[in-house]
Amino acid sequence: MSQKVEKPSLSGQRLKTRKRDEKEKYDPSAFRDALIQGINDTEGDLELVSKFLDVSKLDYRRYADVLFDVLFAGGQLAPGGSIVEDPDQTKVSRTDICVFGCEEDRNKLKAYFDVFNKLLRRYKYLEKSFEESIKKILVFLKGFKEDEQRKLAIILGIIFANGFCKAQVLSGVFEEHLVKEGISLRFATVMFRSWLEDKDINSVVKSLKTASIDSRLLELFPLNKRSQEAFVTHFRKEGLDSIANFQNKQQSFEVKKELQNILSEMMNDDDNPKEIVAYLVEYMKKQGLGDSEIVIHVWNTIMAQVEWNKKEELVAEQAIKHLKKYSLVMAAVAKSLEAEIKLIVKVQEYCYENMVFMKVFQKIIVLFYKTDVLSEDSIMKWYNVSHSTKGKSVFLEQMKTFVEWLQNAEEESDEED
Repeated sequence: MSQKVEKPSLSGQRLKTRKRDEKEKYDPSAFRDALIQGINDTEGDLELVSKFLDVSKLDYRRYADVLFDVLFAGGQLAPGGSIVEDPDQTKVSRTDICVFGCEEDRNKLKAYFDVFNKLLRRYKYLEKSFEESIKKILVFLKGFKEDEQRKLAIILGIIFANGFCKAQVLSGVFEEHLVKEGISLRFATVMFRSWLEDKDINSVVKSLKTASIDSRLLELFPLNKRSQEAFVTHFRKEGLDSIANFQNKQQSFEVKKELQNILSEMMNDDDNPKEIVAYLVEYMKKQGLGDSEIVIHVWNTIMAQVEWNKKEELVAEQAIKHLKKYSLVMAAVAKSLEAEIKLIVKVQEYCYENMVFMKVFQKIIVLFYKTDVLSEDSIMKWYNVSHSTKGKSVFLEQMKTFVEWLQNAEEESDEED
């Protein structure tokens, strides 16, 4: 049997460490110092700042938070918003060539936006870090001077208007301590004004909705001042009528949504239609709602209570039985000609969009006529002028015989008079 031969050893020999295995020391202070030195060398020429940031070999990927701290605040931010000072007095640990060091002038602040614009276009991987930095800076709002808060609000309005940041970052503005001291409201007012100088209210609303904060604007006010009236008064006084009008619409939407939820619960509990009507009338009065404002919401709520049959011949009977039960409720919110026509158009569009209801349209309208939900005037106006284009020929044909009957009945009535 052969003896096992030992492998030769490498004693006394040192293996070289490969460069990619060496971990570079994390040193944000060194990054900050090099960045500030490069920015200060431009003497405030923002074109040169952009060029420096473009050609610099600094590690933006690793120190992105420090990069944006310096560009916004002029130095590395400590928790709370103060600038981290270097213990070595010979080192320059801050710069005035930053957003906070700029004059409170929108055009000059726009030049700083151009710096961010060029930087993020050149280094796409910085986009997420940019948003994270803004989010952090907004939490530190209380630690900044009032003029710094305003400058930040102005440039943030420009950033949002140009689609360079998602409105989700604004979550920090709703922090309780910022709201309580009125900082959130002051900041938002300046930011909205700046945003609306570049874009219209539709752009603002779209961004807020995407971020799911369109329904939170009232939370910008301290609890003891938080009301719809206070909100509208403040923004109208600030010349931001479009924000006030949006909040009015938003509040109306929330009220109607609440109403739908309550009605749905009452119907699920099989409450008497008379009780539902009593609640509905009281709610409309309390919220200052007109019948034409909520007639569609009530229709949608009633129709959402049933799982409709897929067969045409069975769904008609099912629909008439269900709508007859709640005709009293529909009549309570279809008292004006405008509300009645809105309802007919909605029924038309519902039947068109739910194909199984295509042959049920006429039966629903006749039922509503017989139960005093709809008047002769509203049906005639719908037929002659106000109908929707959806399924127009089909539904007008369905209603032809009934409309002729109404016309003949009217003529006979005129002759009797």
